[in-house]
Amino acid sequence: QVQLVESGGELVQAGGSLRLSCAASGRTFNIFPMGWFRQAPGKEREFVAAISRGGGNTYYGDPVKGRFTISRDNAKNTMWLIMNSLKPEDTAVYYCAANRAGVSYDHTQYDYWGQGTQVTVSS
Repeated sequence: QVQLVESGGELVQAGGSLRLSCAASGRTFNIFPMGWFRQAPGKEREFVAAISRGGGNTYYGDPVKGRFTISRDNAKNTMWLIMNSLKPEDTAVYYCAANRAGVSYDHTQYDYWGQGTQVTVSS
């Protein structure tokens, strides 16, 4: 079993930056493709970013391209999402997730999820 724990979410003003972290643990942890998703109240969970097993390939949803950066350090069992130029529409609960099958934009295909961390961007 793999456990994922996000941290770093907080209240920030528009234009500011945050770094979210996702720490992985568990006896059976393997290097999986991973992703970040977010969900605002009343909205579907949406794709933010994904990263391949070794970190060499990254993918971003259109709303965050050029502003967010996903990275991972497998030796540390940690993944990050660096968020710059934050906008009020970025307000959501952010989740990290792992997908044993491969990189995907579809949250229903992910196998492991963290509990989420709240990001609130004020105008």
